[in-house]
Amino acid sequence: MGNSALRAHVETAQKTGVFQLKDRGLTEFPSELQKLTSNLRTIDLSNNKIESLPPVVVGKFTLLKSLSLNNNKLTALPDELCNLKKLETLSLNNNQLRELPSTFGQLSALKTLSLSGNQLRALPPQLCSLRHLDVVDLSKNQIRSIPDIVGELQVIELNLNQNQIAQISVKISSCPRLKVLRLEENCLELSMLPQSILSDSQICLLAVEGNLFEIKKLRELEGYDKYMERFTATKKKFA
Repeated sequence: MGNSALRAHVETAQKTGVFQLKDRGLTEFPSELQKLTSNLRTIDLSNNKIESLPPVVVGKFTLLKSLSLNNNKLTALPDELCNLKKLETLSLNNNQLRELPSTFGQLSALKTLSLSGNQLRALPPQLCSLRHLDVVDLSKNQIRSIPDIVGELQVIELNLNQNQIAQISVKISSCPRLKVLRLEENCLELSMLPQSILSDSQICLLAVEGNLFEIKKLRELEGYDKYMERFTATKKKFA
């Protein structure tokens, strides 16, 4: 991609606060964006070949609300990313991330986090510090179990489809705002699914198709009628 084309994108972004450069084969974060640290609200560099983010630059986008880097080659995120105190949406689907920075809990405005198709082996405990987080997508990773700390998550929707989950802590029933729990295509036996999810939680949509049990067996569990009451009430609300 020529310099003049990139310059045109930068000039447009200066006026709009939006910088979008997808499908361009970029191998690194455009250094030209340094000039725009104080006025960009949205950056979308999806579908490129970016392997890392420049720590010093990335932490300076103080007004940034949305950052999308789906379908790149990121293997790690710099701690400086966590300085983005206004960031509400972070999309990092289909990269090669194994973990999140220890300071990730400082992204205090974050509402939506998409990490589908990475190489995470565990539920990142940093997510429990994020009080405004509504939706988390951790599908298509390599997560094997859900630990007790899950009870501190504030999310409304948690997508764990297509992992390798065989164990779930009963604490998942204590999540104060969790309404939608997606666990399709994992390694769950019915005996490993805490019954309190059905009888004693806020969850009103539980998706568990493609595990090691038949769905009709789920319907025979104690508490299933209580779950169906919540499910039906929610359905009516949106009908």
